[in-house]
Amino acid sequence: MNHKGKILVVDDDRLVLATLTHGLSQAGYDVIDADNGDDAILLAREHKPELALLDIRMEGKTGFDVAAYLREYCQIPFMFLSAFADEGTIKQVKELGALTYLVKPLDIQQIVPAVEAAFANRGQTRGTPGEQTSPVSTPASSSDPLHDPVPLAIGIVMHRHSLSRRQALERLAQQARTEDRPLASVCERLLNAQEVLAGLGSL
Repeated sequence: MNHKGKILVVDDDRLVLATLTHGLSQAGYDVIDADNGDDAILLAREHKPELALLDIRMEGKTGFDVAAYLREYCQIPFMFLSAFADEGTIKQVKELGALTYLVKPLDIQQIVPAVEAAFANRGQTRGTPGEQTSPVSTPASSSDPLHDPVPLAIGIVMHRHSLSRRQALERLAQQARTEDRPLASVCERLLNAQEVLAGLGSL
């Protein structure tokens, strides 16, 4: 089977873990899962995933511990999924350089576009194979890991319309030309609309 990419999913809630694993597998990803930080590190070293989705608050090694290891020793980009959005948590997320930070509760329809965006952004920011590059797409000078709306908007369009990254970008660019607005502005509006729809829940 042709997979879109390999993802490590880590959450100590077995139900959440199963839901994420199933949803991402259905979306075309090769998923490796772990319910604790120690196993997550072992699996990351063995399977070398292209992206990690990490819960933060876990017994033993936390998601922050795993993220620090992945960044330092594996050069694997990561994003956080957490029910906590306090100032201290957000500060540590930024310091570690997560690709993005999603606040639970979430459904798979919200997570898949973020994953699509991470892979799209990864393709844009990484160099040729074997070249040492940073796993973090967010510049160190940025105070917000969600500073760039374009990659996430690309992920949403890819998921909604079953398009390739390039096709999704071209559709967004065409919309920007039609409206005579900057691409980032169009993408920001799309993200705002997505957040409003997510807040409404199931209709």
